[in-house]
Amino acid sequence: MTFHFENMRCFFLSVISCLVLFISCRQIDVFEKNTTIPHYKWDNAYKAEGDFVISDTVSAYNLFIVLRHLDAYKYNNIWLNIGLQSPGDTMYFQKVNLSLGTDANGWDGSGMNDIWEVRKLINGQPRRFIKKGSYKFSMSQVMRDNPLPNIMSAGLRIEKAR
Repeated sequence: MTFHFENMRCFFLSVISCLVLFISCRQIDVFEKNTTIPHYKWDNAYKAEGDFVISDTVSAYNLFIVLRHLDAYKYNNIWLNIGLQSPGDTMYFQKVNLSLGTDANGWDGSGMNDIWEVRKLINGQPRRFIKKGSYKFSMSQVMRDNPLPNIMSAGLRIEKAR
């Protein structure tokens, strides 16, 4: 009887493991493009740019700024000029003040040694893209320091809202 119970237990564990693996391997609709900043000094003329394709105009999406910086970065925020261009249109720009942390609580995001990565939602609620096709984005820093030291990379992440 013990032998039979052990076989059933192994069978159920195998089935559960396969289900977990199947569920965790499903494709997530995500776009992410990060641009490395040369020598970790972001000149205001240097743009993090990329293209992404939207084929589903029914679903809503969350847009995130992804920024990697060193612990030596001397501000709690960064001002960015973010541009988005839909198919057939001109690029629309918006200045965004992105908080990176506070003096009281330290850096936002996740850190490893002296490198910090922050992912910040920039649209207050999920948004739909009206047109199908290829979109372009552009991002530059508009801080007083030029070049802005201790910024490693900047980019955009787009996820389907759930």
